[in-house]
Amino acid sequence: MHVVMIGGSDTGISAALRARELDPGADVTVVVADAYPNFSICGIPYYLSGEVSHWQNLAHRSIADLEAAGMWLRLDTTARRIDVPGRKLLITSPHGTEELLAYDKLIVGTGAVPVRPPIGGLADPDVLGAADGVHLLHSMGDTFAVMRTLETAAPASAVIVGGGYIGLEMADALTIRGLQVTQMEQLPEVLPTVDPPLGAHVHNELADHGVEVLTGTTVQAITRAAAGQAGRLQVQATAADGTAVTRRADMVLVVVGVRPETTLAAEAGATLGVRGAIAVDTGMRTNLLDVFAAGDCVITHHRLLGQTYLPLGTTAHKQGRVAGENALGGNRVFAGSLGTQVVKIFDQAAARTGLRDHEAQAAGFDPVTVGFEADDHKAYYPGSHRIAVRVTGDRATGQLLGMQLFGHKHAEIAKRIDIAATAIFHHMTVDALSDLDLSYTPPLGSPWEAVQMGAQAWGRANQRH
Repeated sequence: MHVVMIGGSDTGISAALRARELDPGADVTVVVADAYPNFSICGIPYYLSGEVSHWQNLAHRSIADLEAAGMWLRLDTTARRIDVPGRKLLITSPHGTEELLAYDKLIVGTGAVPVRPPIGGLADPDVLGAADGVHLLHSMGDTFAVMRTLETAAPASAVIVGGGYIGLEMADALTIRGLQVTQMEQLPEVLPTVDPPLGAHVHNELADHGVEVLTGTTVQAITRAAAGQAGRLQVQATAADGTAVTRRADMVLVVVGVRPETTLAAEAGATLGVRGAIAVDTGMRTNLLDVFAAGDCVITHHRLLGQTYLPLGTTAHKQGRVAGENALGGNRVFAGSLGTQVVKIFDQAAARTGLRDHEAQAAGFDPVTVGFEADDHKAYYPGSHRIAVRVTGDRATGQLLGMQLFGHKHAEIAKRIDIAATAIFHHMTVDALSDLDLSYTPPLGSPWEAVQMGAQAWGRANQRH
């Protein structure tokens, strides 16, 4: 049995490791487009900030570790074409020579690529790039380009286009490095994956650390600035009221999301689904014989929404493991995503899981969302922090549909959102959260955990409806 994985990030390596676990005799090949298999893309902002001292520390496993696990790594190798009837993959080696790689099962993990918005300077003939200090950020290659700008150009200022997870993390990272940061977000508030009240908390945290936050601001063009003035780049934008906004900066980072990379699979005849991602069943099978796909290039099976597109590293790891098992004849099922996410912004953290009101309504629920605040541990013990809690449940059935949290980075925001994610995964009601037997000691918690107090606030509010 020869199993070939295309892609050396979360999906491909998880699939390869699972295949080798199940059959130590399996012949497993991983085709990697660059020289950096199994690197933590999520960790890039912390390397660029200097908090992670060396880029090699971003590797989940070294190349030697991966090879010791029994996989054959084809580094700096490009997958060109899938011959489905012939079960062959056309690849180009680092030296430019073409080769046909035979397989019994193929797993496509081509991931996603950054969205390149229609901004002048990014899309026009006079395209600005890394040499000019204009960057997209997604791969290790992008990371090295940003670091070269930081180290060789010694920028004093930066504009970040986009206020999502990566944009916020990079605002944090560049501020730590001493840059004056301006963040531009087209939508009314930063971190638009949470409700505006929590987004406003994030906004305030950015501002408290010196970041200029411009929401409702659409970037129109990035140009080279005239010589002799501060900042080598000029960013032209339009505010929500139509007024012109101009900022000068030494570097610009554009991080406005990703789209699935499906060219290889689509050209082989793979069916595409939501957002143009590869359509797969819950076993990560495509419509192509003996071809699986997983990770950021495929649709997401959501436990409450059905089929959607929600690229996350945790999801890619799980889907890759399912694909690796099923490629060896298993019948594993991806249990579904809830979109559980957390992000650190300076000294605070924001998290969400499940659905917000508009998402729940689109899925046919009758949602009610209630906000509440609670201490992360008993206030009489020094160092307590307030947590903003937003609980979403179905008005008629009481089913827990979603939760959002904002609080100090030491307030266990990540683990608390995991309580809610576990409850939603198992279709619990909001009221049933109060029945959970959770740990308590005054320095770390309260007899009623913060998420339980949020659930009780939801119950009181829903009784009044």
